Amino acid sequence: MSNLKEKIAVPYAEALINHAQSMNLLSEATKDLSSILTVLSESQDLQKVLLNPLINGTIKKEVLKKLFENQVNDFVMHFILILVDRRRVSFLSLIIEKYLELLYLLESTTIAEVYCPVDITEAQQEILIEKIKYITNSTQVKLIVTKDTDLIGGFIIKIGSKIIDLSLSGKLKRMSLYLNTN
Repeated sequence: MSNLKEKIAVPYAEALINHAQSMNLLSEATKDLSSILTVLSESQDLQKVLLNPLINGTIKKEVLKKLFENQVNDFVMHFILILVDRRRVSFLSLIIEKYLELLYLLESTTIAEVYCPVDITEAQQEILIEKIKYITNSTQVKLIVTKDTDLIGGFIIKIGSKIIDLSLSGKLKRMSLYLNTN
């Protein structure tokens, strides 16, 4: 990720958090921004429109209004339209990602990525969340579950730079390394 892009995105994300807090709409704004991020990640056409510098800002605003106007809070919509006016709408995804990162830091939420070969149930997720809270001394944990069929069995947990590999394929690799060195 470019350092310049982050220098542009972070102040907008901070301003968005501050404004949402001042209006007492932090949870609603977070929900709206998460759904916008999902739409952006799933729609290549929308990304092309927002990233294209040849498309007029008025057209971009109309597209965004049709998509989100009655779906998100007015202040979130206003923020997006300001990004169009300031020619920063191409950074929208990055700004939302930075917003979420800053919010998790603010709420002291630990983000844990879990990779497993099969889908895990809600009960299993709750157990994992409790274990991760205990390990990290966090008050909240956001679990991102990714299905990875290469693992055969077990799971891998990534928390920041820490990796806990409890997968069958990981155990087989460790056994192979052990046998090759002896």
